[in-house]
Amino acid sequence: MARVKTSAFRRTMKRAAWPAIGFTLIAVFGTYAVLGPNGILAYGDYKRQLAKRERDYAVLDHRREVIKNRVALLDPDHANPDMVDEMTRKELNVVHPDEVIVPLK
Repeated sequence: MARVKTSAFRRTMKRAAWPAIGFTLIAVFGTYAVLGPNGILAYGDYKRQLAKRERDYAVLDHRREVIKNRVALLDPDHANPDMVDEMTRKELNVVHPDEVIVPLK
């Protein structure tokens, strides 16, 4: 059987193929770890979004407490007379005979 001689270039390419593939994979995953949507550079954006959402949550939590207080004042067992009077006037659009209405617009 005759041996087929391969060129030096071809032998070098065969030896370098697996290390080149490995290096390429490492480079792709490394780039993704830095520049990807969940990468290191996106961390600052996540922190800004978290701070904004915490502020939004604080505002909503305050509004919830205000509404919770108003609901407690309208409890049928012991309703606050001032709150009931305010709600009645607002919903029925009524006033006392001795009151004066000043339009704002």
